[in-house]
Amino acid sequence: MDRENHANNGEDERDLENEGLRDGKEIERNWSGRSEKNMTFREPLLVKRVNTTSQIAIVGSNVCPIESLDYEIVENELFKQDWRSRKKIQIFQYILLKWAFALIIGLGTGLVGFFNNIAVENIAGYKLLLTTDLMSKQRYFAAFAAFAGCNVLLATAAGALCALIAPAAAGSGIPEVKAYLNGIDAYSILAPSTLFVKIFGSILGVSAGFVVGKEGPMVHTGACIASILGQGGSRRYHLTWKWLRYFKNDRDRRDLITCGAAAGVAAAFRAPVGGVLFALEEAASCFTDAAMWLTPRELYWLTISQYLVEFMMHNVAKCSSLENVFTTAVVAIVLRAFIEYCTTGKCGLFGQGGLIMYDVSSAQATYSGADILAVILLGVIGGLLGSLYNFLIDKVLRIYSIINERGASFKILLVITIALLTSCCAFGLPWLAECQACPTDLSVSCPTVGESGNYESFQCSSGYYNDLASLFLNTNDDAIRNLFSTSTKKEFNISSLFIFFGAIYFLGIITYGIAIPSGLFIPVILAGACYGRLVGRLFESISQLDAGLYALLGAASFLGGTMRMTVSLCVILLELTNDLLLLPLVMLVLLVSKTVADSFNKGVYDQIVKLKGLPYMEAHAEPYMRQLVARDVVTGPLIMFSGIEKVGTIVHALTTTGHNGFPVIDEPPFTESAELCGIVLRSHLLVLLKGKNFLRERVISGEDILQKYAAFDFAKPGSGKGIKLEDIDFDDEELEMYIDLHPITNASPYTVVETMSLAKAAILFRQLGLRHMCVVPKSQGRPPIVGILTRHDFMPEHILGLYPHVKPHKRF
Repeated sequence: MDRENHANNGEDERDLENEGLRDGKEIERNWSGRSEKNMTFREPLLVKRVNTTSQIAIVGSNVCPIESLDYEIVENELFKQDWRSRKKIQIFQYILLKWAFALIIGLGTGLVGFFNNIAVENIAGYKLLLTTDLMSKQRYFAAFAAFAGCNVLLATAAGALCALIAPAAAGSGIPEVKAYLNGIDAYSILAPSTLFVKIFGSILGVSAGFVVGKEGPMVHTGACIASILGQGGSRRYHLTWKWLRYFKNDRDRRDLITCGAAAGVAAAFRAPVGGVLFALEEAASCFTDAAMWLTPRELYWLTISQYLVEFMMHNVAKCSSLENVFTTAVVAIVLRAFIEYCTTGKCGLFGQGGLIMYDVSSAQATYSGADILAVILLGVIGGLLGSLYNFLIDKVLRIYSIINERGASFKILLVITIALLTSCCAFGLPWLAECQACPTDLSVSCPTVGESGNYESFQCSSGYYNDLASLFLNTNDDAIRNLFSTSTKKEFNISSLFIFFGAIYFLGIITYGIAIPSGLFIPVILAGACYGRLVGRLFESISQLDAGLYALLGAASFLGGTMRMTVSLCVILLELTNDLLLLPLVMLVLLVSKTVADSFNKGVYDQIVKLKGLPYMEAHAEPYMRQLVARDVVTGPLIMFSGIEKVGTIVHALTTTGHNGFPVIDEPPFTESAELCGIVLRSHLLVLLKGKNFLRERVISGEDILQKYAAFDFAKPGSGKGIKLEDIDFDDEELEMYIDLHPITNASPYTVVETMSLAKAAILFRQLGLRHMCVVPKSQGRPPIVGILTRHDFMPEHILGLYPHVKPHKRF
């Protein structure tokens, strides 16, 4: 069978190669048929293949156009002149400002993280206190009305903010941030309005009792703060300080937004090192998954600090993550300072705790062979449940997208419906649990009165508590804290754990995708901790591990099964729980769950990125790409300009096409033969057209043009509007004039030969963070460029649409 497949693949390759040769010969005939007089290089060379992949995607809950980012350095004459003229003081200013921005990002994200926590604890706390007070007076209907009414009111406010002000703020935001760092930009993805709704919508949504977390939205929040700082100033608000102009490029903004994403995780979980690793492993595209487990072999014999030092030495330098480490350290300091302040009782109901959110260090982490088997079982369960979770979320999101397309009112109505359903489950399911007698050997009060805790009385009499109410009628953080609690082996009945797991699993799936800021971390941790504690109860007769530690391992297994992250999740969980002795077990359960889940589908964020239609470039090439070469997927029409081009020709090309990059060709009599000069960007052409420094004759402008423009004139604008072609007026005389494109042409674009494997070209495109890749001919006497590859040309739907007989193979 393998030999037959290999033979078929060989035939496919020959067919594709022959088809590519036919295309090349057709281009050569078109080229040779031109006279030297008509050789203006503006006729389409490729007309057989057209890329029909979508240019729109879903951002949050809104459909909007997308565009690629320019991470490549544009090395044109203006850029070189700017670098030659820069002084040491300007370089010092750039470095100083970048570190200052990292400090501000850390301070801002830390303050927002603290504000989110204090707001949620107080809003949700007073809501729950009101419900508990009415329950203690046996006014059950009034208690439900108050509980559900508060939830619906808060949910409606969160849904209205998202639906009416910033639809891009819906969801966790991690897929959008991940796509941005991969090189995809979309309208309002990191806008100030998105930041505003993300902060307040997250507070309202979590306080409304939804099975969502504020951790994913915090990643998006940190990225938004970084993006606003990295806009390079604003003329609207008179922030045009010369120093700020250094950041008017996508490359520096990417570094700052990576810092913001890391700071968001650090603020959400109070895990600074985990934040850095999350940004590198899950968000930043310049980091590869394979490199992580190729670091120290003696991993089990290293302490976590030694491992992190090794990891940083091998990988952190790749993504400029010194700023990430600094930013997350600032976040930790800010959080620590404000938490210490709140211990004095000046922050309302938020007055307890520290940097360690779920401390399990009091439990003895000794384990035997039976515990290892239990951990492996947890990993298998986490992988199976995680892959099913991702599958169901994919289906639910497809249904919600149909509802969301019908308008803002339907989005808000869906939010209200889910809020009512969640309220009914949270208030109704505890009635199924039996009241249990309070343990006698407790250092805390039982039942809990006037505060969150493990022992909620609900409808029970004095001296008894309702274990399901202790999970449902608490904030999500307190519910996790209860499940992670140690030395409380039989606090929760097995039946109660089954009920809570089923409810959280179901509610987590149907809640994600509605028009509110919602994170997936907390629902997954809740469900995983629940079945982890169940497995602990099953193994209690032969196990040495505490039930709270089993809950932690269960949470790790479900996180690995859904999100498919390894190192970052491991470190985040260890920072959350303050128990380094669990490192080997956490790593083992993450590896097992990820391996099992990878057999069924991709991680949840990868699935959402694909579902939203974002053209994400994977770190690896698909196997079928090895059967193709670069010229096989080049599409047309290819519009090219001469080095000195007529203004009318440029205006016509910009008007009739949506291309953002155009090859520039030098031709006789300026050169001996036609040659590729480079690529010119649409945005740079618009600046040049607006300046109207045109030539009456077709001659090289010389260095005079360099005195009329500065490199900053061609810098990318911020979130405001850039130059539009419709805003520039041309008369008939100007359209017949010429313009020299050499000063703004990127003279060193990345090029690949047409016979390069498409798999190799895809890896180069992704690792270099390109927007355009030129494909050049292998032999002489042909046009100097075959075509341009963009990220859309590497998308499976485009490639398999051109060559349906090439069967995609699953990558293991």
